Amino acid sequence: MKLHIEDFPKVVQPVLRYFHVDFDPRRPPSGAEVALASLVAVVGSLVVDMALVAVGTRLFPSVRNYGHFHFSDYAKLTVVGVVIACVAWPIVVRISSKPRWLFFRMAIVVTIVLLAPDVYIWHQGQPAKGVVVLMCMHLAIALVTYNALVRIAPTHRHRRRTPAHQA
Repeated sequence: MKLHIEDFPKVVQPVLRYFHVDFDPRRPPSGAEVALASLVAVVGSLVVDMALVAVGTRLFPSVRNYGHFHFSDYAKLTVVGVVIACVAWPIVVRISSKPRWLFFRMAIVVTIVLLAPDVYIWHQGQPAKGVVVLMCMHLAIALVTYNALVRIAPTHRHRRRTPAHQA
């Protein structure tokens, strides 16, 4: 059963159209492409996290022993977030005719939402310099993950088959 925008309540239809959730999908990336992109996104994000912690603690020696800068602390959160994004990408491809457009906007919204805990812990008294590094880590993870998925696991338009006698 193929979904159509008309299957949804009239009040929701303009929102779906605006976000290109039109159930006119492109051909999804292969499982191998998604797996490779996911691996690159996880490893790349962890490497960027480590680099940002190294730079942050060098620039701001006062946060050298900051608890959130322990690999075990940020690695599990990074992996969980990246895996969720990697699961979302093939879903977005299946529901939108403009999956990169939609996924990019979703990445922005999710990144902004994930900055909220950083603002909260800063407000609760965590060191501002440490929190700034955490915020940079969120932004870097979003950039690495988005680019790994859309470039390594790209989408393609369905090709219309022309009958052999017309080719």
